[in-house]
Amino acid sequence: MNEKQKKTQKLRARLPRGFVDRPAADIRAVDEMVSKIREVYERYGFDPVETPLFEYTDALGKFLPDSDRPNEGVFSLTDDDDQWLSLRYDLTAPLARHVAENFNEIQLPYRTYRAGYVFRNEKPGPGRFRQFMQFDADTVGAAGVQADAEMCMMMADTMEALGIARGDYVIRVNNRKVLDGVLEAIGLGGGEQMNTRLTVLRAIDKLDKFGPEGVRLLLGEGRKDESGDFTKGAGLDDEQIGKILFFVGITDYAESADALAALVAGTARGAEGVNELNTIRSLVLSAGYEADRIKIDPSVVRGLEYYTGPVFEAELQFAVTNEKGEKVVFGSVGGGGRYDGLVSRFMGQPVPATGFSIGVSRLMTALKNLGKLGVEHVTAPVVVCVMDRDIESMGRYQRFVQDLRHAGIRAEMYQGNKKNFGDQLKYADRRGSPIAVIQGGDERASGVVQIKDLIEGKRLSGEIEDNVAWREARAAQISVPEGELVVKIREILADQAEDRKRAG
Repeated sequence: MNEKQKKTQKLRARLPRGFVDRPAADIRAVDEMVSKIREVYERYGFDPVETPLFEYTDALGKFLPDSDRPNEGVFSLTDDDDQWLSLRYDLTAPLARHVAENFNEIQLPYRTYRAGYVFRNEKPGPGRFRQFMQFDADTVGAAGVQADAEMCMMMADTMEALGIARGDYVIRVNNRKVLDGVLEAIGLGGGEQMNTRLTVLRAIDKLDKFGPEGVRLLLGEGRKDESGDFTKGAGLDDEQIGKILFFVGITDYAESADALAALVAGTARGAEGVNELNTIRSLVLSAGYEADRIKIDPSVVRGLEYYTGPVFEAELQFAVTNEKGEKVVFGSVGGGGRYDGLVSRFMGQPVPATGFSIGVSRLMTALKNLGKLGVEHVTAPVVVCVMDRDIESMGRYQRFVQDLRHAGIRAEMYQGNKKNFGDQLKYADRRGSPIAVIQGGDERASGVVQIKDLIEGKRLSGEIEDNVAWREARAAQISVPEGELVVKIREILADQAEDRKRAG
């Protein structure tokens, strides 16, 4: 037997697949974006609420356990009472549980918003993560489509509050009832046609990807892609396909509204859906939201098997460069609709609801492409150097730091082990600090501090060629009485901000 002890294996640091670490710049960018969204929601009279990351699995609704472990799409575990818990996959199902559990205390209509992380137990890929942030707003207890129209207007206002110009976004609106009416009108109503209807929905959802001709194939016998893989179609005849393509191909709703109404005239649900679309269109136009901002668009099929009435989608119209170097339209950054059945699952009575969800991470990427996010300069802390380490000196340094902090200036006392002054300045430089504060024994005896403008010093070091010129340009470092420390630092920071402004 080998008497030598095996060397302890060092633990390997590794990030779980589908998850990301967020650096300071991204965190600040999200905070900036969320605060602007929140301001719009608050202006509309919505109030915040927060629900936990975990819910009982059966309360989530979409992913109900059908085996020993309900891991289809969600991350799940068992509690000590043998009940399944799952990380939330969206923010809507937890809201439905919250409303139902507190129904007698909640004032209806209940207008609320919340931001938070959601989790999907799915295979990760490029741009597809298992943890991401959403920002939702919902109205529970309002049956009229004026609540849906308000959601659309609020989304348009949110896009503009984030700096997205008109013409660079559009809120597209459709109605689940209209599509149900179209399907019923072509003979696909009733429970026995459910599988065919789902195939039709999936085909329509590919309109942006495959175009009308590709959807025609998927609605008919099927479609073979470039690799040779064949997707079986819905098996509809030419007349059925023509009516569906007419519906999803409507680009000018005002011109096509009468023809659409005629198409679904024999179906009560379809006629009701057309009336709701017309009402939404009338309401948003009356409020000054033209079709370049909020557009009735029957090609929107977002989650139509989940929603019960109007559905809407916020879509960005500008092009970005993808990972292949191709120019592509950015597309959807959020969506929602009316979901009258979700709260009702808990209540045994109808509870109407409508809401909208913004994909925060995706929208942040869009705003960065537009140069609308993360452009504000974040000033790094002023660094107070530690020249002497006796108790009296350390106390003074700490007092300087606290005086700056209480004046609203970011500041830190150097906490590293290195005593070398040069190393401390290197630390401040790597930190991006604008100013270093220095007080050695001579300065302390005179009651003064040295203030070193690190930004100006860096500029001068690139422009001045000899030591004589350097000594003549010592404006980058000045001596001031201790009592004037805060005032002088504030002046220097203001000068630096003005320089940045002039530089562009």
